[in-house]
Amino acid sequence: MAHMIVAGNWKMNASKNAVTELLSGLKHGAVTIKNAELVVFPPFPYLAQAQAELTGTSIHIGAQNICAADKGAYTGEVSLTMVKEFGVSYVLVGHSERRALYAEDDAQVAAKYVAIQAAQLTPILCVGETLEQRKQGLTLSVVTGQIQAVIDAAGGASFANAVIAYEPVWAIGTGLTASPGEAQEVHRAIRAHIASVALEQASGLKILYGGSVTATSAEELFAQADIDGGLVGGASLTADSFLAIGQAAK
Repeated sequence: MAHMIVAGNWKMNASKNAVTELLSGLKHGAVTIKNAELVVFPPFPYLAQAQAELTGTSIHIGAQNICAADKGAYTGEVSLTMVKEFGVSYVLVGHSERRALYAEDDAQVAAKYVAIQAAQLTPILCVGETLEQRKQGLTLSVVTGQIQAVIDAAGGASFANAVIAYEPVWAIGTGLTASPGEAQEVHRAIRAHIASVALEQASGLKILYGGSVTATSAEELFAQADIDGGLVGGASLTADSFLAIGQAAK
């Protein structure tokens, strides 16, 4: 298994032509990435295109969101059964934009996490604090509280099949990045919190950093003891920048 995961969240950015161009570049360059597993998270309409382009390659596909229910009267929602048909391996859950823009609370996030694992897919659980919470010294309590909600619902052992992404909300799309030391402090606290209920799972858990990750910042971030890769936003929309972040995984 690759030592690190570098995941590209495209958010609501794509077109058929753009996807073809991006995935062509990634397929060509992925063979040079030796120490990271690459994952792309296209918007739902482009999952089929991604599946067609990436079948037989080392690049994995993820879904940006799902509904915890499997089917029914949920207009506009997408189920796990649906995304599995398109070769999805990972699902983002609890992304700060889902929490902030769509009012997803810890209980909803935990329910989705449980459903993702029940569907035998891997959740990437996103946690992080706002700038105001950081200024108030609440970073660790906010982050561990978000994780505890999932532990309460699914148990600590569930982290044997999960990934966590720490994404300080104040650093997403702003160009600001937590310093490597600041990020490492939170990653270490996350691992320690999970170790308090599931020591074995904590030691093997991949914890990604998300928050304006670039090729410039990635190498120093990835050198930290408890940072196991990145959840990349804007820099994942061009092949060269995303591959450069993958190259930073040593």
